[in-house]
Amino acid sequence: MEIKISVRSVHREIVVETDLTAEQVEEEVRMAMAADRGVFAIEDVKGRRIIVPVASLGFVEIGGDELRPVGFGGTL
Repeated sequence: MEIKISVRSVHREIVVETDLTAEQVEEEVRMAMAADRGVFAIEDVKGRRIIVPVASLGFVEIGGDELRPVGFGGTL
């Protein structure tokens, strides 16, 4: 699953591939926002952790769980 994280005052989004479902990512965002001075933390598919203070979050865009086609050409 691909998610995009916008950080205030930063022109580029952070793009993260994660094994979490859309529901799990949304729950992580909700828990982080509910905490006083919380941080949103997520782990990507390579095991790296991305940590953003909630006060700096612009948005979190959660992509679909669908598989992407690989290679060139159309469907058979």
